[in-house]
Amino acid sequence: MSTLAQIRRAIPFWMSLLLVPIAVLGALHGGWTVVLLPIFTWYFFSLLDAFLGLNLENLDPEDSDTSWYRAITLIWAPVQFALLFWLIWYVPQAAHLGALEKIVLFFGVGVITGTVGINYAHELMHQKPKSERMMADLLLAMVLYSHFRSEHLQVHHRHVATPRDTVTARYNEGFHRFFARVLRGSLTSAFRAEAAMLARRGKRWTHRTNPFWRYWALQAAMLALALVLGGWTGLALFLWQALIAIWQLELVNYVEHYGLTREHLGGGKYEHVKPRHSWNAAHKASNWLLINLQRHSDHHYKPDRRFPLLQNYTEDEAPQLPYGYPIMTMAAMVPPLWRRAMNPRVRAWRRANYPGITDWQPYNKATNPPPA
Repeated sequence: MSTLAQIRRAIPFWMSLLLVPIAVLGALHGGWTVVLLPIFTWYFFSLLDAFLGLNLENLDPEDSDTSWYRAITLIWAPVQFALLFWLIWYVPQAAHLGALEKIVLFFGVGVITGTVGINYAHELMHQKPKSERMMADLLLAMVLYSHFRSEHLQVHHRHVATPRDTVTARYNEGFHRFFARVLRGSLTSAFRAEAAMLARRGKRWTHRTNPFWRYWALQAAMLALALVLGGWTGLALFLWQALIAIWQLELVNYVEHYGLTREHLGGGKYEHVKPRHSWNAAHKASNWLLINLQRHSDHHYKPDRRFPLLQNYTEDEAPQLPYGYPIMTMAAMVPPLWRRAMNPRVRAWRRANYPGITDWQPYNKATNPPPA
C-alpha cells in the first residue's frame, strides 16, 4: 500500500484534533460556544454513525504499517497538556466568562480528557516501548486517575467477567450505583494487585518500585501546576474536569461488559476469556473517535495489538450493541432506558451461550467464589 493510501486510511482517526480549536473557541468567545465540546463529541460522531453505518473491514494484523495511526496517539499527550494548562491559566482571568460559562467549558474539557485522553492512555499503556507507557502515565495524571493503569493491566484483563473484576458491570446494576462502587473498588484493587506483586518478590508495598509512588508524584505535580497557573479557581476547574473525565471512562467501562460473565467451573476456576465476554460495536465514526475501542473482544484477545489492527467479530462470535458507545453511554445515564434496551439482550446472550446454567443469581450478585 502506498504512503498516500496509508495516510488516507489513517486520517479519520485524527478527527479528535478538531476538539482542540473548539475548546479554544469556547474560551475566547464564551457564550453558547462553551457547550460545543460535548455536543461535538457525543452527537456529531453519533450522527456520522447514522449516515456512515458500520465498518466490518479488518486489516491484516501481520502485514500492515500502523505508523500513521500510531502518530495520533503519540502527539496527543503534549497537545492535551498544552491545551489543558493554557485553559487553566487563561480562563480564571477571562473577564468575559461568567462562572457558569467556566464550569460548562471545563465540563467539555473533561469530555476531551476522558473520551480522548484516557482512551489514548489505554492504548499507550498496553504497548511495549517505555516512552509510550510514560505518556499514558502523563495523560492519566492529568485526570488524577493514574491507578487505572494498574487496575486495568493487573486486575481487569486477568479477571474480567468474574467477581474479582470491579469494572465488570453486573446485570441490572444501574450506572450510578456502579460508578460509586467502582470509585471505591478500583483504587483498592489496583493497590492490592501491585502490593501482591511486590510481595511475591519479597518486597513491601513501600518499595520504590511500587508504581503508586510515580502515580502520586505525577498527580501532585499536576495539581501544583494548576494551582500556580490558575490559582484556586484554576485548581477547582482542574478537579472538575478530572471528575468529568473519570465519569466518561467509567461510563464506557460500564457499557463494555454489562451483564456478561464467564462460567464458574467450580473451585474458583472460570472458563477462559472469549470474544463473547465483551460488547462490540462496528459503527464507523465512533470507532474513529475511540480508536477502535468498540472492537473490544479482539482487544481482550490481543491486548497489545495496536488499534488499527483490532479485528471485527460477527454477531455469531461476539455480542453487538445496537448503537456506538457515545449513544449507549448516554442511555446508561438513564437506568430504566438502559435496562429496557440491554437486559433482553443479556438474557438472549445467556440462552445462546449458557443454556446449562439455570441459576443466574450468583452471577447477577457477583457472589460466585473469586478466581483462584
